[in-house]
Amino acid sequence: MVLVPTNQIPLGFKAPDFTLYNPLTGKQESLQKHKSDKATVIVFICNHCPYVLHIIDKLADIAREYKQKGVSFIAINPNDVENYPQDRPEKMVEMAKEKDFVFPYLYDETQEVAKAYDAACTPDFNVFDSDMRCVYRGQFDESRPGNNKPVTGKDLKHALDLLLEGKDIPEDQIPSSGCSIKWKET
Repeated sequence: MVLVPTNQIPLGFKAPDFTLYNPLTGKQESLQKHKSDKATVIVFICNHCPYVLHIIDKLADIAREYKQKGVSFIAINPNDVENYPQDRPEKMVEMAKEKDFVFPYLYDETQEVAKAYDAACTPDFNVFDSDMRCVYRGQFDESRPGNNKPVTGKDLKHALDLLLEGKDIPEDQIPSSGCSIKWKET
């Protein structure tokens, strides 16, 4: 596995709109349906990436905790499922149920949403304010598989806490890192 960092792009970009398939509900669901008027976290994940699997339980816990504070989480799987069948929609349903996700886990079959967000890896975090402007594009925390640091989600939680308190989030952010998105061959 090759470690790939989040693309560092200027903060403040407006969240690109989307409607994607939710394998759990069998319906098309939109950003407009799931966004929050306080804070919205959009995270690109998949089922098989060891970096995602390393944090997924804590991510699910944090989503439950912050949902109570009005924060919305949306997970998106952008991977090529032909070459990575463990990321297929039916496997997404299994993960969502097993981990008791309180957020939608959407399938980006065309990979257009991942491209619109300039996503590079899984996990890749984007936090948006009430105006849907990106204020955080950084790591979950400093833990990685094998580095023996605890999985806490402290960097993401710190950004969310500052946003909820109406304080500025420092622009000096440590990029997330993980497996590269599995792009379809063109």
